Amino acid sequence: MPELFKRSLRSPDETVRFPLSIVDVVEFGDWTVSRTVLDPGWRWSTHVRPLVGGEWCQARHVGIVVTGRLRITLPDGATLEFGPDDVYDIPPGHDGQVLGDEKQQSVEWSGTRAFAGFRTGVRSRVLMTLLFTDPCDSAALAARLGDGAWRDLLSTFYESARAGLERYRGREVKTTGDGLLATFEGPAQGLLFAAEMRQRASRNQMHVRTGVHVGEVELVGADLRGAAVQEAAAIKNGAGTDEILVSETTRTLAQASGLAFEDRGEVELPELNEKRRLFAYIAPDDAG
Repeated sequence: MPELFKRSLRSPDETVRFPLSIVDVVEFGDWTVSRTVLDPGWRWSTHVRPLVGGEWCQARHVGIVVTGRLRITLPDGATLEFGPDDVYDIPPGHDGQVLGDEKQQSVEWSGTRAFAGFRTGVRSRVLMTLLFTDPCDSAALAARLGDGAWRDLLSTFYESARAGLERYRGREVKTTGDGLLATFEGPAQGLLFAAEMRQRASRNQMHVRTGVHVGEVELVGADLRGAAVQEAAAIKNGAGTDEILVSETTRTLAQASGLAFEDRGEVELPELNEKRRLFAYIAPDDAG
């Protein structure tokens, strides 16, 4: 006998919040149903893309509009507007924008529900390339240069990093003391960014250490949580001066892009209370 089943969006399994938007989710078996409320002025490329990366929303949306109006734009420039009682099936690869001054509300359902380019299971987890980098011996350098000069140097470092993130399609998550946490769509992009940042720092008489790890993280607004974040930070702390140290997973995935590495063997990472097999990325400028 088929099971009779009931859930309520008034008591969701999960509530996902982004700028100008909120999604309530209930799950049962292989299905997910969600209610999305978007505020006037919301646009995927403006309010969500900076958090998840990518040029276009890669979710398939199947649902019905309850209130408000929504315009969908495809990469070829085609557009379609949806209003109350319109049923829609929007393919991956699109941008969305709320029209007018009314909140836009939809109810969606799908067997493999995704929102904003990643799956929103109860924990909103996604696979990412994580990169931590920070200046070496920053306290000593600050003491030698003086507070004003050190702040100027650090500001230059951040400006260079943000310009590099744009080139390699990375996203700044947050600053960490004197350092930076960023994410990338793939390990090769993160490693090329790290090598460029090392060169730029060197020109300013700075030295940096970097750790890169690929792992699954939990998305909490614009922040990240999970064991993978802790592991990436621990790998960075284990790196030497001007070293770009990576996990075994990162090395395995990045080798497909033709990047070279040196095996550093089993390295003790005190933050994790255990050893990890780590590798140093050997950039072309390291030759010789």
